[in-house]
This record gives sequence, structure tokens and C-alpha cells, in this order.
Amino acid sequence: MNRCDVLIIGAGPTGLVLALWLSKLGIKVRIIDKTAAPGTTSRALAIQARTLELYRQLDLTEAIIGQGHQVPAANLWVKGKTAARLPFSAIGAGFTPYPFLHIYPQDQHEKLLIERLQHFGVDVERHTELLGFSQDSGGVTARLRLADGLEEVCEADYLAGCDGARSTVRKVLGIGFPGGTYEQVFYVADVDGAGPAFNGELHVDLDEADFLAVFPLAGSGRARLIGTVRDERAEHPQNLRFEDVSQRAMEHLKVEIKQVNWFSTYRVHHRVAEQFGRERAFLLGDAAHVHSPAGGQGMNTGIGDAINLAWKLAAVLQGQATDTLLDTYEIERSAFAQRLVSTTDQVFNFITADGRLAALLRTRLAPMLLPRVAALKSAREFLFRTVSQITLNYRDMPLSVGSAGQVHGGERLPWVSDGKHDNFAGLARLCWQVQVYGAASGSLVAWCAERGMPLEVFEWHEAHEAAGLQQDGVYLLRPDSYVALAQVDAGPEVLEDYFSARGLRGY
Repeated sequence: MNRCDVLIIGAGPTGLVLALWLSKLGIKVRIIDKTAAPGTTSRALAIQARTLELYRQLDLTEAIIGQGHQVPAANLWVKGKTAARLPFSAIGAGFTPYPFLHIYPQDQHEKLLIERLQHFGVDVERHTELLGFSQDSGGVTARLRLADGLEEVCEADYLAGCDGARSTVRKVLGIGFPGGTYEQVFYVADVDGAGPAFNGELHVDLDEADFLAVFPLAGSGRARLIGTVRDERAEHPQNLRFEDVSQRAMEHLKVEIKQVNWFSTYRVHHRVAEQFGRERAFLLGDAAHVHSPAGGQGMNTGIGDAINLAWKLAAVLQGQATDTLLDTYEIERSAFAQRLVSTTDQVFNFITADGRLAALLRTRLAPMLLPRVAALKSAREFLFRTVSQITLNYRDMPLSVGSAGQVHGGERLPWVSDGKHDNFAGLARLCWQVQVYGAASGSLVAWCAERGMPLEVFEWHEAHEAAGLQQDGVYLLRPDSYVALAQVDAGPEVLEDYFSARGLRGY
């Protein structure tokens, strides 16, 4: 128990996904958490389409879809009326197998991840706290306080800090966490209720009153309310009860509360770590970046961190790559986190800003513009692709090379389906693989067969062209299913050069 390949600090969704992915690849992990038990409240709710796509690699997607709630549309309200309705199913159809926002509360999510991890013989060690650690060229030595109060030394090749915004790992590394805290105080409440906003869709009130969003939960008449606390009530949020928050926005959305099952208040931070790791220790999830809840991006981004780092750690530990591969984790994920914080800041400031001008923008300009924007197919598609994270890419980064059609190295492979078969089916494999759309050369077929690298050749179809793929395009895919290399008629020499130049062995 005192020696492992990767020691993971923190057993939220980020740490659990990292542990699960590594375990599936045969890496020995140890995951600890200082809490006594998993969370019992539904903190993060939304699972975006890109996360559901990636979860196919962990055989999680069907279980999550079966247990959660699909949100078919978002509704924006102004002055007690619906100003715009955005149907996810119509917007996202053709882009992803999962054209919807999926609600799956974090407590259920963690429970599923823990159960799957136990299939690999790995249990979360509760009441176990990281006290400190040191590292050198040979590995990491961590000091732990166990559930019985005794201290223990654990040795690992690598350490992953998935321990939240107050990360001990980040503090030990001495990495700065610049940013700030929004002035607004938020409340969150899980309720039973009634009214037009309890129809299973997402509803957001944009008004001069308090901001309010109603997220549907599984089951009739259940919802999560997220709203702002303004005026003098925000000075002592710890003393607030649900009865103390303003009812104006609820009245605008015609929300009728029957029972409050959970209530809490919090302030929102916006920060990104100056580095995402140092030597053999890494930061993931809230330990590396925190931002506003606008768009339901937080948990999904942490899960993306875990998937990005997991295959790279496994490759290095199994001798399939040099440790320079691990440098690409920060390069790829930090850039996305910075963009995300900037984007969610803008959205957050729009929906929560005080003052006459801000109110005019939300109550006068927004009602006029939103229906017109929502009527534009291109605008709806842009919004869905952005929020669902399917546009997240690693273009122009060290592992990303070339282009074929409209697809560049570093991008997510476009999804194409004829209703029976789709080109994402093979992406459930946790390995390097090649897809060709059109004809594959005999030398490429032989090269892949010799190395045991999966090769799928798709007969060229107009649907491929419509998706942005190119005839006879060769797409080398990373173990996390992102495109590593894209080139028309690429042969064995091109692939060999790609791997050798980066110290990789993809087979």
C-alpha cells in the first residue's frame, strides 16, 4: 500500500475519472480523500455532450444517460415571458450522438465512478489527508495522515492534485492562483415545485430582478434553483435561509415552491493556476482553475483534464513515451482554462451586473435580439458547439500536425452516422488508431497490421464531406480520440516521423 504508480489526492469526479482511466490501462493508483464520505448533495449537474462522447471509452455513457435527465431546450425569460427558446436536439443533431444537455447530479455521478473503480480493486481511502510531499528524479514521497491518526509515507512515480480550489498540492508546489472573487453571493436550492418552469427544460430569467436559473432534475416537479442574493442580505450569507432570498425572479418565472430539500449559499471565484504542475506533480480540476457556473463547464473541464493527463501518464509509465510528453498536459489544458474563464466571465457579468444600463441591456435589448439570434441556424449551432465543448481543440500545439479537409490536427474528429453505424464506435478503444475515409494504401494497411494499431477504412460518402472530412484523408487519433495528425494519402513514413519526432511509440 505504500508504493504506487500514481497517487491521486481528491476523490471528486476529476480524481475518480483519472483513477478509473489509469486503472483500465493497468496503472497502479492510490486515491485518497480527507472527507469521511462522498458528497450527498447535487453540486455540479450538467454533463456536456463531449464528456458523454469521451465517457464511451470508460463504458460509462449508457449508464449515465439511463439514470439522468435529458434537457431538450433552454428558455430565456424577460418580464415574466419567454423571450427565446433554444431546442438542443434540433441545434446539436448531426454534430454529436448526444444533442442535449444531460443532468446527472454529482452525488450520483461520484457513486457510479466509485463503483466502477472498485471493479479494478481500487477503493477511495477516506479520512486520509496529504500533509506534504517532496520529489526528485526518482519519484514523489508523500506524507499522509490516515483515518486512525497515524502518519504514513507513500512513494509514487507521480502525484495528481485533484484536491479542489484550496489545493494542498498547489500550495506545496508554491504555484500562484491569480484571479479574484465576484461580489455577488449565490444561493443554490434543490426543490419540489410547480409551474411552467418545471417542464423538464432549462429556464433562465434575465431581468432587473435577481438572476435565477431553473435546472430540471430527474423526476416530476423537481428542480435545482441557482440565483443571486443582493442588497444587505449578501453581507452575511451564512445566516441566510431560503425564505430570506428575494421572490421577484421566482414570481417572474411563475415558480411555485412546495418543498425545499437543500439550500446553500456561496461566492464564485475566477482563477487559473500559473502552472498546471511541476516536475512529477500535477494540478487538475478546481485545483488548477475555477470559474463561474455559467454554461455548466466546471466539472466537465476537470474531467477533460483527467482524460488528457491519464493517457499521457500511462504512456510514460509503460515505456511508450518519454517524460517530455507530460509537458503537453499544461500546454493543452491551460490554454483552454484561460479561454474558459474569460468567456464565462463575460457571460456571468452580463447576467449579474447591477445598474440601469445593465438592466436595460437585459430587459430591452436582449428581448429584441435573442429571438432573432435564436432564429439563425449558424448562431444556434455555434452556441451548442461551444457549450457542449465539442469545439475544444489543441490546434497548433506540439502533438497536433497537418490538416485534411476542414479537420486539423488537435481537433475533435467530426461525428458521422448513417443511423446504424457511426465513426465514433471504434473510439471507445484506449489506444492510438487510424481512420481513413476513402482508400487506404496497401503499405499503410500493412504498417498498421504489423504494429497492432487499429485501422478503420470508411467507404467515401457525401456525409463525410459534409462533416468536413476529406476523401482519402488519413487521420491518426490519440488515445483520447483527438486528431493527432491529418493528411491526405499519408503513408507509413509520415506516421513513423510523427511518432519518432515526439519520442512516442503508439503501439
